[in-house]
Amino acid sequence: MARAKTNGIEIEYMEFGSKDDPLMLLVSGFSGQLTRWSQAFIDGLVDAGRRVVVFDNRDIGLSTEFTNEVPPAPKDIVKGIAAGEAMHEKVPYILDDMAADAAGLIEALGADKADVLGASMGGMIVQLMALNHPDRVRTLIPVMTTSGAPGLPQADPEAQAALTAVPEMRTAEVIGDLAIQSRKAIGSVEGIRDTDPDIRAAAMADFNRSDRPMGVARQYAAILAQPRWHERLSGIKHPTLVLHGGADPLIKPDCGRDIADRVPGAEIEIIDKWGHDLPQKMVPVLLNRIVPFLGKHVPEEARADAG
Repeated sequence: MARAKTNGIEIEYMEFGSKDDPLMLLVSGFSGQLTRWSQAFIDGLVDAGRRVVVFDNRDIGLSTEFTNEVPPAPKDIVKGIAAGEAMHEKVPYILDDMAADAAGLIEALGADKADVLGASMGGMIVQLMALNHPDRVRTLIPVMTTSGAPGLPQADPEAQAALTAVPEMRTAEVIGDLAIQSRKAIGSVEGIRDTDPDIRAAAMADFNRSDRPMGVARQYAAILAQPRWHERLSGIKHPTLVLHGGADPLIKPDCGRDIADRVPGAEIEIIDKWGHDLPQKMVPVLLNRIVPFLGKHVPEEARADAG
């Protein structure tokens, strides 16, 4: 692993493939460490001719932690927004700041721009990268995410509860058990989602690598307090592929459709039986959508090298 300084913080990252290939940045979701990305998925993108970089978002994993920064309670953020207060000024940071982190990482890695793929909260971040830092984005792939537009379907209550569940004790074993319960509530249908032992092992490994409950709270505050951006999406000019699970109970498929409707020329694929997770059985399915899309948008310099 390596570290890069950008936007006033340090980002922990890993890279795969040749430095001579076009850069592709994978942006993790809420509370997700860089370890959440399947190696098979990364390898498939490398085989497609991309230099793939995964990283810990701020406050999670081994990137800069905003120690002693205490966000308002979620209910107070929601109440403040409803009352017209500028809640984005009352939280430690918002998604705009996280988009600036990712855009700065592209520059720190010596690249001009990157294909950017983000899952869930990461999908919100990559939309904001395309809006706020368009020169750093080559192609845009929002996955299982939303524009945050008012009126979109809400999460199933069980899925929302799983997202915000707090363990009774912070031990690897308890975290592992909670991860299994959460995945059953928000993940793909049985037979497609990962096995319970695999889910438990991955969650325990993440816990042993880094445990930052306040970082999780600050990231949730960043999502809630972020000013909405849906009305700006019509200005995106990047080639865009929206991917969403037809069985996603946390961020419903209509949320993905809304993004595709707003971004000019966006492609969209709603995939049956896929929930709010990235199980191993979905890797080839996703690569079969993503790799051809990337193949249609090869950078000029890479095209010249191939010729």
